[in-house]
Amino acid sequence: MSGSDKQPPIPLDVSLEANLITIRAAVGGSGDIIIREFLAGASASAPAALIYVEGLCDASTIEDHILRPLLRADDQAAAFARELPRYARTHILTVGEIEEVGDQASLFAAFLSGASVLLFDGYAQALALDTRGWEQRAIEEPSTQMVLRGPKEGFTETLKTNIGLLRRKIKSTQLRAEHLKIGRLSQTDVAVLYVEGIVAPSVLDELRLRLSGIDIDAILESGNIEEFIQDEQMTYFPTVFNTERPDVAAAGLAEGRVAILVDGTPFVLLVPALLTQFLQSPDDYYQRADIASILRLLRLCAFFIALLAPSVFIAITSFHQEMLPSTLLISIAASRTGVPFPVFVEAMVMEMTFELLREAGLRMPKAVGQAISIVGALVLGEAAVQAGLVSPGMVIVVSLTAITTFAIPYTSLATPIRILRFMMMGLAAMFGLYGIFIGVTYLIIHLNTLSSFGVPYLKPYAPFVMKDQEDGVVFRAPIWKKLLRPFSIPVRNQQRQRPPTPQGEE
Repeated sequence: MSGSDKQPPIPLDVSLEANLITIRAAVGGSGDIIIREFLAGASASAPAALIYVEGLCDASTIEDHILRPLLRADDQAAAFARELPRYARTHILTVGEIEEVGDQASLFAAFLSGASVLLFDGYAQALALDTRGWEQRAIEEPSTQMVLRGPKEGFTETLKTNIGLLRRKIKSTQLRAEHLKIGRLSQTDVAVLYVEGIVAPSVLDELRLRLSGIDIDAILESGNIEEFIQDEQMTYFPTVFNTERPDVAAAGLAEGRVAILVDGTPFVLLVPALLTQFLQSPDDYYQRADIASILRLLRLCAFFIALLAPSVFIAITSFHQEMLPSTLLISIAASRTGVPFPVFVEAMVMEMTFELLREAGLRMPKAVGQAISIVGALVLGEAAVQAGLVSPGMVIVVSLTAITTFAIPYTSLATPIRILRFMMMGLAAMFGLYGIFIGVTYLIIHLNTLSSFGVPYLKPYAPFVMKDQEDGVVFRAPIWKKLLRPFSIPVRNQQRQRPPTPQGEE
């Protein structure tokens, strides 16, 4: 919210009863919000109340570390009667994290986030105790970004767990974490992580500005934040990188990027993001450089086949038959004998059918989804050829396109390619290879206009950065040769490692 809309905080009342009346009126008698009134001290001399949300707190922590110590505390000590909240914090409570709150907004935010709030009669302050203990998913291998070699752990839906996974990768005091809440209703916990001394202040300040400008009722997933902070809205291409893998996020932090972690989702955002990131797999950095380079070249070929294969087939068979060898042209013409539709309609029907099968396989239960999608594709393809609705060549082209789409490492890039494929098919049906040339030219121009937090999207190719070609779309130099961090993104410290000492020298 803007500064003019913010209301001054309402302080807590000295009376415990008045505070409880306010809290009960605010929560409207919700059954999951527990208000436990009791008398603290061995002789029951101090009225107190504990407030927490059932299901968000660990009951054993509340019982063993809060209620039992308070009920058995020595209330004959002078400090107990003089300054009970401070005495309880320093001498009685055994909870790890304790924070003082003095206004109603902070109190509500505390217990609605999973903390337990402790109130004492006669004091206009409360203690927020960290008793979070909700059920959470175990750390598992990411289902969307799998690797053959490398760590098998992935982020979970718990913010603290995700920060811990990154701390485990980067054991440095320079790793900073800034916490904020976004969403008027959801009050979603968001953490911004970066490495001090490496990250560029301009990128960090711009991210803080964009996050502070978000005014919405609820943030339920990192994708909601991604739409707010991305540079360009009118584009299919992602300008914010997302990952489920702690090793990928840690590598981004070490390069000078900023990570945005959102409570309730395993997908972490990284900025700035370049197009080259979406064509690189974590596997590339866990095996030899020469093998990784070959796989990257293969992946780049798959990228262009997924984008252009159907449109090139349409253009050549409809407008440029002279480009085909006579034998192949006769074979294609013979296979199309009896097919009632033009090549463009044939391709559109097959592509749409495959996209529907893909969506059906994703939405169906795992036990049958994959089998249905595979069997459906085989049965429909074979039946369509036998019925004379499509040609065998078109089935081959569509199948090859589908396979190459899966070779793109990140679905956030594969999805735009699937959409643009249909546009290229339309241009090819109208203008042949000239239409494809127009479409590719417009696509390159569009990509050149994109940026991510001020960084050109096509770096290190446009503008061309020679020193970053050692880790581009095709080639990856050996780790020991990568002495500097990428020049494509702004950083404060360019030095990554020292040059290796030649063997035999000290």
